[in-house]
Amino acid sequence: MDNPAGSGIVKHMTYDSDIAIVGGGLNGPVLALALAARGRRVSIIDAQPETVRANAAFDGRAYALAFASIRLLQRLGLWNKVSEHAQPMNEIKASDGRAGQGPAPFFLHFERGELEEGPMGHMLEDRYLRRALLEAVAAHQGIETIEGKVVSQEVNDSGAWLTLASGDVHSTRLIVGADGRASGTAERARIRRTGWEYGQTALVCAIAHEKPHNGIAHQFFMPEGPLAILPLPGNRSSIVWSERSERANGINDLSDSDYLEVLRPRFGDFLGEIKLDGKRFAYPLKLTIANSFIEQRLALVGDAAHGMHPIAGQGLNAGLRDVAALAHVIEHAEQRGEDFASQLVLERYQSWRRFDTATLAATTDLTNKLFSNDNPILRAGRDLGMGLINAMPGVKRGFMREAAGLNGDLPDLMQL
Repeated sequence: MDNPAGSGIVKHMTYDSDIAIVGGGLNGPVLALALAARGRRVSIIDAQPETVRANAAFDGRAYALAFASIRLLQRLGLWNKVSEHAQPMNEIKASDGRAGQGPAPFFLHFERGELEEGPMGHMLEDRYLRRALLEAVAAHQGIETIEGKVVSQEVNDSGAWLTLASGDVHSTRLIVGADGRASGTAERARIRRTGWEYGQTALVCAIAHEKPHNGIAHQFFMPEGPLAILPLPGNRSSIVWSERSERANGINDLSDSDYLEVLRPRFGDFLGEIKLDGKRFAYPLKLTIANSFIEQRLALVGDAAHGMHPIAGQGLNAGLRDVAALAHVIEHAEQRGEDFASQLVLERYQSWRRFDTATLAATTDLTNKLFSNDNPILRAGRDLGMGLINAMPGVKRGFMREAAGLNGDLPDLMQL
């Protein structure tokens, strides 16, 4: 339709959608399903061809879904489509470590039985979650998927307009940026970001191993950066291995066999012989938070709003909490007869999520700085601290509930 963005307030307008979501990764489709379930017309605009997004080949990526995130997927009818491929995390063990020396004697140990709701989370491979989302979106009459790159956006008091590279213009009441850390939506809205490089790169892959993992997740805090070993179905685990960037790039350039030779002393032999299962990836690590999560008729979710260190495995969980919070705010605003795209309503979303996100980012940042070094004084202090927490059931349970996403003010879609 024609763009009336410069013509002042237009009454009784007809929009192409109620909400236009830019970005078709994971958070965007989940938000679309949450909004469309309540009768809203939603569009997902993604520059990546659907044939690429629908590629179901295993690429090594997997997510540690917190209990609250699983509740969200259950409420949207998605969990029953992926649960058979998920691996519950029955225990989590966190300890200091050095390559070739194994874990330190003091460690944190979280067990499934200490949380009445069940496992703190499940591991789920990207390919299964992405496929379930694509199928659910395609089957929903209230969601339109548009393939194209957004090149400009305009807003005024009456609505918002997105212009695609094809020249097509899409009108909507609210734009949601779910387009990642290099969010074009945020950039076009002139939203600045705060953050810094960690000088670390995450090496990500999946491995097959000789012995069963028994649903136990391990986090080894190495001087160069943390190594997470996360259980997948069968005798397989997902690896998120952080190293100093120069060293990581060198490791990533190695052949598969040489790569494993570097990994083995860090990994240890507690799961027997190991081999690669799928592709390898390398992601430079940085902290990046949008200075504002909202602008006029615009909201940011997921990595478009915040990107943090993977040390706590909370990246996708934080994004899904954004999704649930924004859906909650929109639903309750409409129940009160408010314009859900108004600044007053969007401020509620921002005030809800920005403090939680900043706190989580600060916690992961501090944890990484505290543990990614070989200072003997800090090493002794953190080992003693983990041992003390492990001996205090009440404190430990608080950590578990926080990791499971069960603390704080939960959006409707994350409640029972």
